[in-house]
Amino acid sequence: MKWEGNRESDNVEDTRGGGGGGFGLGGGSLGIGSIVIALVGSYFFGVSPMTILSMLNGGGGGQSAPTQQKAPGGPPANDRNTKFVRVVLADTEDVWSAAFKERGVTYQPPKLEIFSGRTQTQCGPGMSASGPFYCPADRKVYIDLSFFKLMQERFNVSGEFAQAYVIAHEVGHHVQNLMGISGKVENARRNASESQANAMSVRLELQADCFAGLWAKRANEARGIIESGDVEAAMAAATAIGDDALQRQSRGQVVPDSFTHGTSAQRTRWFKTGLDSGKVESCNTFAARQL
Repeated sequence: MKWEGNRESDNVEDTRGGGGGGFGLGGGSLGIGSIVIALVGSYFFGVSPMTILSMLNGGGGGQSAPTQQKAPGGPPANDRNTKFVRVVLADTEDVWSAAFKERGVTYQPPKLEIFSGRTQTQCGPGMSASGPFYCPADRKVYIDLSFFKLMQERFNVSGEFAQAYVIAHEVGHHVQNLMGISGKVENARRNASESQANAMSVRLELQADCFAGLWAKRANEARGIIESGDVEAAMAAATAIGDDALQRQSRGQVVPDSFTHGTSAQRTRWFKTGLDSGKVESCNTFAARQL
């Protein structure tokens, strides 16, 4: 991926080295087994472990107030990985600013926090095991840069474009938040059965994959960022984190009603849909009869 020398975002905070709060949920308590499940599940699915803990505790993955405040982060470091994140975030800012302008509205970019170990968010404590995740309550993307190494070691997925796809996916959730899509889905999930709620979550996640593809197409057209093998690396990442692939790996069997992110085939298909079209309208997974 060609990114060096491109604009770097100022919307990055670096809180590495700062303290975090304890792992609580709504005043209740969960056993260590539940926490382990949450950490493993969050690592695989790329969401905050608080979401999984909420589900295990009988909730719907809603927001939880932070248990501890932390001081604002300082300027990010200048190592290669940190500069890469700043460039990718800037790239998403440019792409989505243009896309929103086409729709007659102004894009409000998210903040991105680089943390280490754990951090506090308006959605509850975030852990490095969660991988990158988005918190709609504070409109921030969170990432522990050690996740890039884990991508290669655990999923055998390497390459900076695959890493950029992960960040672009989380920014896609921010776009959904700004558009009011994620709020509508969350409201609908509250009155739905578990399988219906999961199905809605799948469409939400697949749309974020499509938005990541949209970013890739537009960024490449503007700045020529894609090199040989980059798209294949992103597809490999999408395949590795499909619900069916992860369930076969962890359970030895596939339970479609429990899917929350989509199958490997669905995730790659919708990423490619965004990559081929570059249009927001093409990413309407909620209108699609077949995913």
